[in-house]
Amino acid sequence: MLAGLSAVSVTTFASPAAARPALREVQEIDGEMLWIAMAIEISDKCDRIGARTVKGWMQLNDLRNLARDMGYSNKDVLSYVRSDAEKARIRKLGENYMKSQGLDPNNPADLCRLGDAEMARNSRIGVLLRAK
Repeated sequence: MLAGLSAVSVTTFASPAAARPALREVQEIDGEMLWIAMAIEISDKCDRIGARTVKGWMQLNDLRNLARDMGYSNKDVLSYVRSDAEKARIRKLGENYMKSQGLDPNNPADLCRLGDAEMARNSRIGVLLRAK
């Protein structure tokens, strides 16, 4: 009987952790990761636009803390951030966003146009960018 109770206790305590959605499904985190990734891509590919690096690092730190507050471990966060599959998925989302704006994600000039527009709008992407 005690062995059965132990199994129930372990199952009960393990359930909340198992019930957490994957970080990719947590919009407050995944959506912000998209905007950060897009700002990095723009600053890497457009010679006249730079990244607001400190602001970006602060946002990443805030996202990590939010994930930890939601019960995710540092290992969970690192697995999400370093995952090649997640990077490819975020890249595809960014490409789709650019296409929705009538821009070609493979054209550096279009990345510059997007960066200019996002900075002018002071958007989630734009606040992470600066003119060089």
